[in-house]
Amino acid sequence: MSRFWSPLVHDLVPYVPGEQPKLVNLVKLNTNEHPWGPSPRVIEAIQAEVSANLRLYPDPNADALKNKLADYHGVTAEQVFVGNGSDEVLAHIFYGLFQHGKPVLFPDITYSFYPVYSGLYGIEARLIPLDEQFAVRPEDYSGDCGGIIFPNPNAPTGRLMPLADIETIAANNPDVPVVVDEAYVDFGGESAIQLVDRYPNLLVTQTLSKSRSLAGLRVGFAIGHADLIEALERVKNSFNSYPLDRLAIVGAVAAYEDETYFREATDYVIRERERVTAALQTLGFEVLPSVANFVLARHPGIAGADIAAGLRERSIIVRHFNKPRIENHLRITIGSTEQNDALLGALPEIVGYW
Repeated sequence: MSRFWSPLVHDLVPYVPGEQPKLVNLVKLNTNEHPWGPSPRVIEAIQAEVSANLRLYPDPNADALKNKLADYHGVTAEQVFVGNGSDEVLAHIFYGLFQHGKPVLFPDITYSFYPVYSGLYGIEARLIPLDEQFAVRPEDYSGDCGGIIFPNPNAPTGRLMPLADIETIAANNPDVPVVVDEAYVDFGGESAIQLVDRYPNLLVTQTLSKSRSLAGLRVGFAIGHADLIEALERVKNSFNSYPLDRLAIVGAVAAYEDETYFREATDYVIRERERVTAALQTLGFEVLPSVANFVLARHPGIAGADIAAGLRERSIIVRHFNKPRIENHLRITIGSTEQNDALLGALPEIVGYW
């Protein structure tokens, strides 16, 4: 029935999420989900909210969550925007901040939703090559453009930019919105939120899907100057006035009320990441330095697709990107100790290491 499609739909290339196979006894290390469940306080808060009140609409402004995030990050509630996962927040950013008839700049190896949103909203995408070590070069992000966006740490590389480099990009582009996507920053990085009061063009996004173990709840947010936030609110209220339901709001608030659990959970992932990295290197893999809950690795003697296929035969799923420069790399989520042991136990036979 494609004859009913609008012309735009014919040319769209949709985002392809990580595979969610429905197999038993699967070691799933392909979608960067946290190996731990959310804080028990989150479960308690959601259970308490399951009542007859579900017949009522949620707070369209999610003020309880905005206030919690503002207190946590040392900003005002007017500087906070919340949405149905950071992907929705990013979609509103592309629509509300990047449509200036000029290209948006982002790395050539990065989160693959950026080119999708560029296509959806008819924005020219200018891909800026990472250097030979897969790092962002701040000096490359300048010139006539309508916006700049990059993850920090980057995905799928896991590499972290120092805050000084982010300041350089923001300072060199004072008339351009600069967006830092911090989906993975809690696994060892330093947030650029501390810079937003100095740079009115700087906007930082985060998600509760990764470090807060709430991928199934769908909560994301942005923090920046109130003028940037107002633009996102205008788009949101022209699209969906109630993006967060009652369960998401109370669950997200509860996640920020259990700092001890959050620290223990992120520390666990960091320790396992370092252990997995060292073990992969022992097996001959080249592993990029990662400050995320995943690593990007390649074996110089075996194609990445072949390793991924060998792992799949053993019911272990990792992410392989058939894209230039990283076609022989694998993005491996840091799972539980048991999942990571299964991976490391299977690889020697696949790569011929004895």
